[in-house]
Order: sequence, then structure tokens, then C-alpha cells
Amino acid sequence: MEPNDTTDTPEVLQARLVELRIEHRDLDEAIGRMALSPPEDQLLLRRLKKRKLLIKDRISALERMLDPDPDEYA
Repeated sequence: MEPNDTTDTPEVLQARLVELRIEHRDLDEAIGRMALSPPEDQLLLRRLKKRKLLIKDRISALERMLDPDPDEYA
């Protein structure tokens, strides 16, 4: 999560969510292409996968901020 996410408006958070989803999809496609042929750079592949997981966590955090589940803590 970005440091200023908690103070941003819902519109700003929604825009950031869209950006992260696009980046996540792009990384997924890049990782898929690298998996088709033996990658010469295993380190790069691991970094891309790690970045993708980080983005997934950020997406989840933003989704919870935009639509918190009131029954979650019941």
C-alpha cells in the first residue's frame, strides 16, 4: 500500500486500483511469455513474480479500503 492511500479520496483510490490491475495483468503476461521458453535470467523471473505478488497485496488492500466488509469483524 502506498503511504498516502489512507488519506486519498475514493476516486483516487479507484484510479490507483485500476493502474495496479493493469500492471498486474501486464506482469502476468510477461511471466507467461518467459515461461514458454527457458528463461536465461532466473533472477529477473523471480523479481517479476515477487513484484506481481506485491501488487496483488496492494490491490487487496485498496479493495478492502474501498469496500470494507462490515461482517468481517463480527
